Parts: sequence; C-alpha cells; structure tokens
Amino acid sequence: MPLDPEAAPIIELMEQFFPRISGPDTDAAEVRAQADAMARVPPTEDIGSVVDRAIPGGAHEIPVRIYEPVGSASGPRPGVVYYHGGGWTICGLDTHENGCRRLANETGCVVVSVDYRLAPEHKYPAAADDAYAALRWVADHADELGIDPSRLAVAGDSAGGNLAAVVALRARDEGPPVAFQLLVYPVIDSSATRNDYASKTDNATGYFLSTLQMEWYRQQYLPDDDAGEHSGVSPNLAGSHAGLAPACIVSAEMDPLRDEAEHYAGQLEAAGVPVTLYRAEGMFHGFFNLDAVLQGAKDAQVVAFDTMRRHLGVA
Repeated sequence: MPLDPEAAPIIELMEQFFPRISGPDTDAAEVRAQADAMARVPPTEDIGSVVDRAIPGGAHEIPVRIYEPVGSASGPRPGVVYYHGGGWTICGLDTHENGCRRLANETGCVVVSVDYRLAPEHKYPAAADDAYAALRWVADHADELGIDPSRLAVAGDSAGGNLAAVVALRARDEGPPVAFQLLVYPVIDSSATRNDYASKTDNATGYFLSTLQMEWYRQQYLPDDDAGEHSGVSPNLAGSHAGLAPACIVSAEMDPLRDEAEHYAGQLEAAGVPVTLYRAEGMFHGFFNLDAVLQGAKDAQVVAFDTMRRHLGVA
C-alpha cells in the first residue's frame, strides 16, 4: 500500500518544523534546542488530575508526570509507566502530554510519564536505568498512587518503546511483575546487523524518520558500537523471551523501523508470549498520537488501547 494520502501533508508539515539531522556531525545540543523551541500543542483533552514530581534515581532525581483519568474508580486502577520517544536524545514530558492524557482516559489507567536522562550527555545505560528505576518506584508507591501493582504496564513510542521492551526484560528477571507492554514503533535492534531489515532500505527516506537519522540517534546513545550487541540496547538479542509480559506492538508500514518491530513480535510469539501485532498501513514513524488529523492513528489507538484494557482487566 502506498503512503496514506492523509499522511503526505502531515509529513511535509512536520519536516518543516521538526529538527532535522543532516549528518553524523549534527550537534545534539542544537537539535534539542530546536525541538524545545517548537510551539507546543496545548492540552486538548481534559484529565482527572496532572501532578509533576521528582523521584529518586540513585544520585539524581527523575522528573515524572502523573496522570489520573477522568471519572471515579471503585478501587485501585491499573498503572502504566510511559517512556517518550525522541531517539533517546530529544523530547520530554511536554511533547507527549496529549498522548499520555489520551492513554489515561482511554484505558482507565494511572499513567506515569518518565523524563529519563538524555544522550549524548548521558549515554547508555542512563536512560535504561532511569526507566527501570521509575518502574520500581511506581510499584513501591502503588498504594499512594492508587494503582493496583498486579496490573502494572510499561509503554513507549520509538526510543521509548525500546526502553519499555528493555524494562520488561529486566522486570521479568528482577521484578517487579509487569502485566503488559505496549511498544509503538519501537527501536528494537541496534546491533551490527541493524540495517539488514528490508524496511531500512525501502523506507530509508521520505517518510519523516530516515535511516540516516536513526544512525545519528544510535551514535548519540551508545558509548561504543559494542553496546549495541547487549540486550539492554537491542532486546531482540536477549537469551530468552519466555515469560515476558503480553505485548501489543504497533508498526507503521512506511517506517524504517517496521521490520525490526515485527520481527520482535515474532520472537515473542515463538517464546509463548501473547502478542498482538498491528501494522498501520500507509502510516509513518511518529503517526500514533496524531489522532486529531489521521484516521490511521485513531485506528491504531483503538487496537492498542483495547488490547491494553483486556490484559489489564479494565471493563
């Protein structure tokens, strides 16, 4: 299927304003400054409450934003620890504000959005360690947050999807228990064979995220090439995927990351993990939270949120 006709003007508009990466020497601080200077879409969805906090992350604090959905609850709600995208290098709580509000309201979950440390100032494993520390904090403070710790999920988009997958692996081995993982066009494979997937060539340019840009993000995040061979960066390389939380993986047809996301779904399924894989036909990387302008985003959200509600026992 070709690019969805609704998507073409959206990509053109995004490429006019979103920071562009011209090559390996692009300065990360400049890219982040451009991203921070972008006009923010004001909140478009009412929410029960929004609270900013700082939680312990070892020798530093991790900012989080806690969203409680609209409506009353008869008991503790499920919880979702959310990790934003941005190539481990840009974006933060504000860029994903509307997406987290919608996630909370549509699933009936308390959503805790995590402002993990960014590269290149903080290379791997900083973001992964912050992501896991946030999950542990939420589990430890479940009563305070009104969360049922037996119904705790991780979720994220792009680099945040990578962090969610990495945290799910670590939580399987070290706790706390994770009941579900939502991975939206996640970065899964940063190994030496990362560019062997057909989508890295077929969708290399022209669809907002390029393969060249992914190489730049990887360069910012990894301390060295060998780090890409570690399952803490490339969850597809884990020795086993058995026992992981049920997953919903959303891929986009015109995304360079499409094939690695779908391959990971196959790995999980082969290991006996319940998986819902949804490919958004004609869509591009970054489409998921554009439900105000893209029917494809609305359709993908229906699948993702329905699957989350089912696995977390939300009526």
